Amino acid sequence: MLGGMHNSLPDFEMPHEEQVHLAAETFRLLADPTRIKVLWALLQGESSVACLADLAGAAPTAVSQHLAKLRLAGLVKGRREGTFVYYSAADEHVRGLLRQALFHADHVDRGQPDANSYSH
Repeated sequence: MLGGMHNSLPDFEMPHEEQVHLAAETFRLLADPTRIKVLWALLQGESSVACLADLAGAAPTAVSQHLAKLRLAGLVKGRREGTFVYYSAADEHVRGLLRQALFHADHVDRGQPDANSYSH
């Protein structure tokens, strides 16, 4: 087998299969504008389905379905209080993911090169 440039990088290590599949699943779940709006709102603080639906401009039933999937994936958590459930973002990793994605989108939208891009 021919060696590539990665052979000269002493700390190079491919992620294991489970990591790769979980990361892909996370990106798949985030590949929805309503979910991104809902998560962004939750990063500002705890919220109810009705409030999230209003902020995201979506029907409460749709937001509930999105929240159920995000909760299963561990991206959001819920806290029951009487008949209401209040949702919040699971952790700071969610903030980092969204911030990076939105920052990248902003630069692509403005036609600016990504900070990591290079010229030929």
